[in-house]
Amino acid sequence: MSEKIIKTEYSEEMQRSYMNYSMSVITSRAIPDARDGLKPVQRRVLYDMSELHLGHDKPHRKSARIVGDTMGKYHPHGDSSIYETLVVLSQMFKKGMPLVDGHGNFGSIEGDGAAAMRYTEARLEKFAEEVYLKDLDKTVNFVPNYDETEKEPEVLPVRVPNLLINGAEGIAVGMSTSIPPHNLGEVIDTVQAYIDNQEMDTAALLEYLHGPDFPTGGIIANKKDLAAIYETGSGKIKLRARMEVELGKRKADKDKLVITEIPYTMIGAGINKCLMDIAELVESRKLTDVVDISNQSNKEGIRIVLELRKDADIEKIKNILYKKTKLEDTYGVNMLAIVKGRPETLNLRGILRNYLDFQYENNTRKYQVLLQKEQEKKEIQEGLIKACDIIDLIIAVLRGSKSLKDAKACLMEGNISKIQFRVPGFEEEAQKLCFTERQASAILEMRLYKLIGLEILALEKEHRETLRKIKEYEKLLSSREAMDQVIKADLASIKEEFSSPRRTGIEDGREAVYDESAIEVREVVFVMDRFGYSRVLERATYDRNQETVDSEHSHVVCCLNTDKICLFTDTGALHQVKIADVPLGKLRDKGTPIDNLCKYDGTKEEIVFLTTAASLPGHAFLFATKGALLKQVPGEEFETNNRMVAAAKLTEGDQLVSVQLMDGAREIVLQTDHGVFLRFSAEEIPLQKKNAKGVRGIRLSKGEQLEKVYLLGENTENIAVYKEKQVHLNRLKVSRRDGTGSKVRLN
Repeated sequence: MSEKIIKTEYSEEMQRSYMNYSMSVITSRAIPDARDGLKPVQRRVLYDMSELHLGHDKPHRKSARIVGDTMGKYHPHGDSSIYETLVVLSQMFKKGMPLVDGHGNFGSIEGDGAAAMRYTEARLEKFAEEVYLKDLDKTVNFVPNYDETEKEPEVLPVRVPNLLINGAEGIAVGMSTSIPPHNLGEVIDTVQAYIDNQEMDTAALLEYLHGPDFPTGGIIANKKDLAAIYETGSGKIKLRARMEVELGKRKADKDKLVITEIPYTMIGAGINKCLMDIAELVESRKLTDVVDISNQSNKEGIRIVLELRKDADIEKIKNILYKKTKLEDTYGVNMLAIVKGRPETLNLRGILRNYLDFQYENNTRKYQVLLQKEQEKKEIQEGLIKACDIIDLIIAVLRGSKSLKDAKACLMEGNISKIQFRVPGFEEEAQKLCFTERQASAILEMRLYKLIGLEILALEKEHRETLRKIKEYEKLLSSREAMDQVIKADLASIKEEFSSPRRTGIEDGREAVYDESAIEVREVVFVMDRFGYSRVLERATYDRNQETVDSEHSHVVCCLNTDKICLFTDTGALHQVKIADVPLGKLRDKGTPIDNLCKYDGTKEEIVFLTTAASLPGHAFLFATKGALLKQVPGEEFETNNRMVAAAKLTEGDQLVSVQLMDGAREIVLQTDHGVFLRFSAEEIPLQKKNAKGVRGIRLSKGEQLEKVYLLGENTENIAVYKEKQVHLNRLKVSRRDGTGSKVRLN
């Protein structure tokens, strides 16, 4: 067998392959179809459960059985994605209308995972069975599965706009979808209004569809933005938790602020994270009116209780919680769906239009199938009625026939050549027989009891009913208005049986205002050990244990709780941390790594100086690099709200070795790693901007670097140098402004 080598441009092949992969993920994995609002894996799970006859009135079946059957027949992409889909379809806190009835541990709203599939069981909800899977054989197209051994539906004949009711979440290649769930009753009202007037604009539709209805409840706080979101298909919804105040029944009882509903975005680990954030606010004394926090949530719903001090400011507490925790969050809306094989961002009218087109198509197919069946019934019924009228002739033909084939030929074509009538006189009438094949078969299969008078009357009644249905179906298929009424009536029956009250409130809530400057200002002490763990201590705690704290920490700074800590590192960066963001700890607490509080990276840089933002203005600071470049910089240069800025301009390979406050310094002593010292007047170093390179402080020999900098003033004593070298620094001569001068090597 000869091989053919095809030469192609590598970049073109990669681009083509990546595009094919991208479109496969978009259309066949992550993005729902605009018609039934389902992703392929969701559709396949529901269809497989239907094929396994797992109706709402049937026993539950092991989830592993459902997952295995789905994977083997329709979705060969791994069991984890299929089981995760099954779990999500059953979770009431994620879906507006759950489609699967789960039996066992299917996870919780607080983020607990579902039990393994071998332990759980499932079956279809009645809503899924009646609204999503009914009339499968009469409506949608079936296509081959992945290995062409089975058939699966292209879409499910969903009778409601599932894209709105259950929403959708999905991340594809280069795009994502995020559609919030809505209330079933409101969606049906909106569809019925849209059917009556398909020229309605978004504002008119929102009189029926008030907005998303999340299964977790809560409050939508930006009602004014909803019209723009539904008009464009994208935007942000502001969600808030619902809080209630419970007053103490007795004098000794404390008032309570109870969180009963949470934002949809907090599902999972968000609840525990929120509790930790509230606890941190209490510890940092931003929530001084909260004395206790407890999570009393159970299967009945969310209940997070905050016990309050007497005469607590409830509105202030709410504002702090909304501003500083996930009790106020945003839900990003991007209503992306697959329309005719292509991803498209749809607005509300686009979703309704695609849904209605799909319903017209499904109902047309359904009533064409039903019409055909009724016409076949009509044909048979007419044959049977006619046969009853000439029953003597029919019996004579049957008695004179030698085979079923001969009798059928006589009934259909009047062929009596092989019929031997036992009683003469039927030959002429028999030759006039012209039943259809379907009628002839029905006559031959008719039982004698059908000749009873009541049975004949029942047959005639059934025939009249068949004629009525044929007339009705023909009218529906020929009239768009009649089809509209059928769709509306069907939606009304679904609403009556399955709708539930709205859970999410909608309002234009006031902006949560929290002025951090209004916090009670008090003295605290910032401490950080040599491993970078930091915390804030109360000033009274520090005063009682000053000797212990100073000995155990490399940095101890007294400051106000409204101040900031400034970290200057050897890379020339300045990192800032709000004292309010540093956890308030006890004496023996470990603290929080400083890396977690700012952009400082302890693996790539080292702190050379630490001070407070309040100490910067009105002071000058000496910067020295290992290349012996020196400059004085006014503290005002570093006043910024940014968490990280460049504090010094360094040449390639250079590093900061020292940053010091110049207050009272008259002389500077430089020490190199070769043991060379140089002493000169502080006035020799000019005052420059932070981006200046500085002046050379000492001439370095090859491979030599500046190691330390000492500042001498009226009260300055460099005891470390005295004791180590036993040479007084006064022996060193003062250098000239260009940095040259006498050097002394201390051996």
